Amino acid sequence: MRAQIIGLGYGLPERRLTNQDLEKMVDTSDKWIVERSGIRERRIADQPIKCSDLAYQAAEMAVQRAGISAQQLDLIIVATSTPDMFFPSTACIVQDLLGATNAAAFDLSAGCTGFVYGLDVAHKYLLADDCHYVLVIGAEIISRILDYEDRNTCVLFGDGAGAAVLGKGSDAYGILSSVLGADGSGAAHLSMPAGGTAMPASLETVQNRLHFLRMNGNEIFRFASRITSEISSQVLQKAGYTYSDVDIFVPHQANIRIIRTAMKRMNIPAEKTLINLDKYGNTSAACIPVALFEAEQEGRIKAGDLVLLVAFGAGLTYGGVLLRWGRD
Repeated sequence: MRAQIIGLGYGLPERRLTNQDLEKMVDTSDKWIVERSGIRERRIADQPIKCSDLAYQAAEMAVQRAGISAQQLDLIIVATSTPDMFFPSTACIVQDLLGATNAAAFDLSAGCTGFVYGLDVAHKYLLADDCHYVLVIGAEIISRILDYEDRNTCVLFGDGAGAAVLGKGSDAYGILSSVLGADGSGAAHLSMPAGGTAMPASLETVQNRLHFLRMNGNEIFRFASRITSEISSQVLQKAGYTYSDVDIFVPHQANIRIIRTAMKRMNIPAEKTLINLDKYGNTSAACIPVALFEAEQEGRIKAGDLVLLVAFGAGLTYGGVLLRWGRD
């Protein structure tokens, strides 16, 4: 038995924020953004859209495309760094919206690696006899925690959601291997300092802009450039494959320079690499499922393809999943 992706969905806000728009908001330029990140525009969720709204949109589509009912779901996992609120979990809100009355539900916090972490958790749940379908959602409204006075971060991120329903199938298709990891010594390199128990919300924390995302870009770039190829090698080796066997490479959509560095180290050509950050920016946990949905719709992924998913994020976390695309 293998855990197979049997349905995909996505949810993206309608509003586009282009680099030209950002030129009017912060000291930056289209040329500067494109050269350093590869991003040309991103989607932004207007009020009153919540993380759960985008997650539900993606989830409903994924369930329909899986050909099952919401009542058949055993578990819902929402990977997010921007939940509706600390509690209840966004997953519980989505469960109610879907009418998935038989599903357990919880949120997973692993930054941009969240969807990959969620796939691994779903895979292991599906090994149990009493679990048949798991919904994994990566959903973010990062724009709500961006400081639009900080040109080094506000140009990079966008909002969106992607979802996958996983079910059981034969050995022909599905997840072949996975590797998860973390390096907590780098936690301070990407964080939102205030709002938790370490620094509860106060007038001072708001005035000092401590409720916004903060990132040490140089350290994240060094970490990501190294870990993407390292984790790819581990996942492939675990399943008995090499870089040359990969049909489709789906990296976290953080920065085009990081992606190109990984492609060069792994000798994976552009035609095998899914890149959509130019349209959406870094949507954190939503990046990989949205890229998969688009690729399936465009016919870039076909049954039997060996697909490699790799992500890194706040924590610092990292992870990879290798799967044979298709379903029974």
